[in-house]
Amino acid sequence: MDRITFARSLRQSQTSAEAKLWNALRNSQLDGLKFRRQHAIGPYVADFACEAIKLVVELDGGVHRDDAQALKDLYRQQDLERMGWAVLRFENPQVIGRMGEVLEAIRAYALGVRG
Repeated sequence: MDRITFARSLRQSQTSAEAKLWNALRNSQLDGLKFRRQHAIGPYVADFACEAIKLVVELDGGVHRDDAQALKDLYRQQDLERMGWAVLRFENPQVIGRMGEVLEAIRAYALGVRG
């Protein structure tokens, strides 16, 4: 399966945290920033990406606590950073229970980039 087809399949099977964050980001609702969900970047598929400010937002579920997965996540993040992308990571419970804080962190990053 190529990464575009893979990204499409991920969009169709999103977690509740991904759905909640997407509802807050879609249609440029957050300060006019256009986010894409399950967006292909190089060999990776980012949970959410805003090309205008080169920001990837990743949501981590329980599997990301596994040492092997955490190491893969680190290498992936380093690769994305080498490609010029910044990465913000949030755990699913943060999105479900403290959405305001998540959106404020994204907004603060964007403000720092845009000035």
